[in-house]
Amino acid sequence: MLLFLSFSFTLAQDEVEKKIEKLGEIPKVAPDFEAKVRLPELERTGVEIGKQRPLSLREVITLALENSKDIEVFRQNVKSAEFDLKAAKGFFEPRFVGQSYFERSKTPNLTIFSSNQTIVNESIFSSLGLQSFLPKFGSVFTVNINNQRLKTDNTFSILSPQENTNLSFSLTQPLLRGRRIDQARRSIEIAKKNLSLTDVQFRQKAIEVITNVQKAYWDLTFALRNLQVQIESVKDAKRQLEHNRRLVEEGQLAPIDIVATETQVANFEQGVYDALNLVQVTENALKILIAKEKGDPIWNESIVPVDPVEVEVPKITLNEALEIAFENRPEMELNEIQKQINLIEKSFYEDQTKPQIDLTASYTSAGIGGSQNPRFRPPFPLPCQTDPTSQACRQQLALLNSLTGSSLNDIFANRYPTFRVGITVSLPLFGNQTQKALLGKALVEDDKIKSQRQQIEQVIQMDVRNALQLLRTAEARLRAAAIARENSEKQYESEQRKLDAGQSDIYRLLERQTALTLARSNELKAQIELNKAIADLQKAMGSSLKANNVEARLRK
Repeated sequence: MLLFLSFSFTLAQDEVEKKIEKLGEIPKVAPDFEAKVRLPELERTGVEIGKQRPLSLREVITLALENSKDIEVFRQNVKSAEFDLKAAKGFFEPRFVGQSYFERSKTPNLTIFSSNQTIVNESIFSSLGLQSFLPKFGSVFTVNINNQRLKTDNTFSILSPQENTNLSFSLTQPLLRGRRIDQARRSIEIAKKNLSLTDVQFRQKAIEVITNVQKAYWDLTFALRNLQVQIESVKDAKRQLEHNRRLVEEGQLAPIDIVATETQVANFEQGVYDALNLVQVTENALKILIAKEKGDPIWNESIVPVDPVEVEVPKITLNEALEIAFENRPEMELNEIQKQINLIEKSFYEDQTKPQIDLTASYTSAGIGGSQNPRFRPPFPLPCQTDPTSQACRQQLALLNSLTGSSLNDIFANRYPTFRVGITVSLPLFGNQTQKALLGKALVEDDKIKSQRQQIEQVIQMDVRNALQLLRTAEARLRAAAIARENSEKQYESEQRKLDAGQSDIYRLLERQTALTLARSNELKAQIELNKAIADLQKAMGSSLKANNVEARLRK
């Protein structure tokens, strides 16, 4: 079997060589290239190292909530929802309705009692009304005053110009449909819930921003500390290089061993540049969360985290964490608000399936006035023309005097009142299928919201369980990293002593030195991962605002 494999490999190698030969002459590019040994400047792009800005975690959270564009969008959404509510309430504002016009009409005379061929009427009509919707019971209250001044050449008209005025009050009260809820009240209630919905979404976004800022802050803390570790490693490697040179001079090490140590110094120097790049990247990730705009001075400053790295680990059980999460997670509140909106919809459509039966009542007081028509020609003799002293003549004169008075006097004297009370009924012929269908849709939406709540509860349970497990894992990782760093220090110091005693070689020492540098970085990284795990647990429980003493509110 081994012979067969070797034979197959030889055949494959021969085929490769033949294919290479077919390529022909390969042009030589930079055949004598050797990198020039030059260490670039150790600097930050666009950042002045001298301009340091110390910031605590509390301060960066405050800056993020004040300057975040996402937060600002949600602030505007909340304000927009407030205006929607005001607009919905505007339906119940009392409103005046009025009109006024002049009209002139010319019509043919169709009566044998007048010799006029046409009748010309000129009128000025004015109307002013007040309408008010009463939200509690869906009542509609209306007040109207109408006035018409009519001038005519009709010889049958006693008055010209003639004033006709009436003042009316009317009330429409729904008895079934529209009494408990109607379209206007539905819009108001939904607008209120949408305002609450938007406010919860605002707080949900605030929690997300806080969590992202916390992680970015600790990432920058690690990057800066890691840069310090890399710089210390370079210094330590250079000290070891000088020590090894003395050992070479004393004959304890071969000169070639200096080459390995110099390579170690160069590798650690490269680590400094990599660490500096990580500082730049993590700092920019934090700045984009807290800077107000592209011209913010913070872009040119070096951020220095000042909070202690050790964060108190919350001591909490799974049941306690779940209880807090179910109470505080915005998703639960959002689902509850959606449920309340659906209840409004069901109530409205249930009401719309009822027959429309309205009680109507009105009262009108009318008045008439004007001046006697000089063109008036009665078609038959009047009492005063036949017997001026008769009772009928006196009644005729009294009537004429009352007609030629002010129409407003008639209204306030209640001379010509009209009362009306009635019922208005509207019944669909085919069972009101549209509203029943909309009600059915609302009932389906109710089932959907219940299913969504169950799904949200499971997602929250998963998030809390995962966050708690990650927290415990991060604690264990930190402990292991601390032990590894402590042991690496001991091993490195021991290897140095062995090298000085001639019991070890330079390569083992360099391995211990590299392991120590990595262990120091890993220890802080483990602490940072623990801090980020705490932030994730706060988010999973919906307690980020409370844990960081933040009150999410609108900026007026």
